[in-house]
Parts: sequence; C-alpha cells; structure tokens
Amino acid sequence: MENTLQLLIDKIGGLQSDGDRYFPEGIFPAYRDNSMIGYSRADTTIFFSAIISFTLQSIRENCDLETQLKIDVIISKVIQNYPDFENKNGLKTYNFWKTKPSKHFPNGYLFRHFEHFRIPDDVDDTAFVYLTSNPKQDEVLWLKEKLIQHTNGSKQWIQNTYPEYHKLKAYSTWFGKNMYIEFDVCVLSNLLYFVFKNNLLLNEHDEASLEYIRSVIATDRYLDVPFRCAHQYPRTPLIMYHVSRLIASFDPIQLKPIKEKLISDTIDLLKETKNPMDRVILSTSLLRFGIKTERIAVEDFTTRDFQNFYFFIAGLMTAYENKILYKISSSKIFHMHWLCEAHNWTLLAEYETLWNT
Repeated sequence: MENTLQLLIDKIGGLQSDGDRYFPEGIFPAYRDNSMIGYSRADTTIFFSAIISFTLQSIRENCDLETQLKIDVIISKVIQNYPDFENKNGLKTYNFWKTKPSKHFPNGYLFRHFEHFRIPDDVDDTAFVYLTSNPKQDEVLWLKEKLIQHTNGSKQWIQNTYPEYHKLKAYSTWFGKNMYIEFDVCVLSNLLYFVFKNNLLLNEHDEASLEYIRSVIATDRYLDVPFRCAHQYPRTPLIMYHVSRLIASFDPIQLKPIKEKLISDTIDLLKETKNPMDRVILSTSLLRFGIKTERIAVEDFTTRDFQNFYFFIAGLMTAYENKILYKISSSKIFHMHWLCEAHNWTLLAEYETLWNT
C-alpha cells in the first residue's frame, strides 16, 4: 500500500506547475473541454488545486512521514495562490478564476472579452479555500454571516428547481447581489462540511440545505435527473461521492433517514458501472461507510483510464430562468467539462488510502 500511495503522491506532485504562461507556480493544470464542438483550453482555475489540497489533507494522517512532508509541500504551494482568487474588493470569498483583474475564461478567444461571462465568487471554491488554509475564527464567523445574504429568499426566490423547493431557504451556489439562485446538492454538501468541521451552530439555512440533500435522495431525483439536482456535478456517482463524504464524516441527524438508501443505491450502481474512475469514486463512497468491495488495482491505472470521466462542469444555459432555455440546458452541447489529470490521481490516492485503512 505504502509504495502505491507514495508513487501516486509523487505523480501528483510532479504535475504541479513550476510556473508557466498558463499556470502559476503551485497551480495544477486543468482544461475546459467540449469535444462535441472541438473546444479545449488551458484553464487557470483554483478549483482543482483547492480540492486536491483538501483530499490530500484528508488522507495525510494515514501516510508515512516522508509522504506527509510531500503533501505539506504540495498544499503550501497551492495556498500561496489563494490571494489571486480572492474577492476583487478584498472580501474573504473566493472565485473560480483570478479576480484582480478578472481573468474569466482565461486563455480563450471569445468569452473572456464579455463581462456577461464574468462569474461572481462561489460557495464551493470559498468552502475549500477555508477548509485548507486555517482561517481565523473571526473569518469563519464572518463567512457564516455572509452566506445568509445569499440564501434563497434573501433577495429573490429560486426558479430553476422543482416547485416544492421554491420556498426552501437553502444556500445558493453563488455570491453576487444580482446572481440567480441555484441549488446544487454537491456544493451544499461541501459547504455543510465546512459548517460541521468548524462546529458552527446550525441555522434555518443549514437545516434547509440538509433538507434539500435529503429530499433529492429520498425521491430518487439524484438517480433519475442528476442535472436538476447538481448543475456543477451533474452525474449520480459524483453526487454519491459528495454526500457520502458529508455523512461519513459527521453523520448529521437530518440525513440519517436516507443513509441506508444512499449506501444501497451506491452498491447497485457500482454493479452496473463500467467507467474505471466512476468505479473508483463509488467504491470510495462505500469505503467511507466501512463497506469493502472488490479491490480496484489503481496501481495499474494509466491516463487512458481517465477518458470519458469528468468531475465538474459548467452548464452554459443554466443561468437563464426561461423554461425553454433551461430545458435545453441539460444537453451536453451546452456543457463545458473541466479536466484535471492531477485530481484523477488524487482520487486514486484517496481510494488506496481508504481501502487500506
């Protein structure tokens, strides 16, 4: 186990940028892609670097001392980039892309020239930055209050969801005063991980967010229409991966009614799934609950096993609340996939660690 894990950590560290025209030192190379229209661009985002840091941080204590030191170096190189993605006005929220000045859709030819495509800071990146950078307690409390200003109903009500969720006062994916309200079960799971990790008192918005997670699983919507439940992570294996991490880590009482269903659904989906990386994240989800499955030989994986796997997308039409436009937003031609080789190796390192512990 140690040899495989050490090799994976070395491979991850070797992919971290030393600094070039696309990726500053410490950033992990990522690419936005839509093969249906022949589109691929280098993408200077903090997202993958932050979630790689978070995942490595979570497995660190199960590594030997030498590997722990390598993980510490990787994470420290990532953290030095966080200020470049901080809110443009100096607030402690974070953006997917650089903010001073805005570098939205970096290295592209079209979208980067239009203000319309500049996105506000988001809850997902902000949660991972906070989870990996040891913020001060007053910063944590400030963020908790800031989040309340961007909940459903604080300024407007969500449109692009099922009617029973229209008045649910859960957190939106986005900061930004003029941004539409959006619920994403994976983003909410990541945000609530931050809430529970910092032992913060639950308010009505935390409770509402937990209710959304419970409901989309209880109703099978996460199986039948994952895009409607998670615009950024619109596949059932990804939803299982995120929700299982939250439940296995903190076992919220609000999610106990769907815990066994989630496990059973994950077992069933793993039996059907052929994609190697989906099999990894589904097995990881079960391992979190102490359920061992047939071992996956991650030491034999190559980049060929990463084909047709994506962890994160942007739906270019989800911002529109017109019902017709939203209906076609689930079409893959309108999806930008984000790819990151280093994060795929990180998922393998996470699996290897959990399998052996």
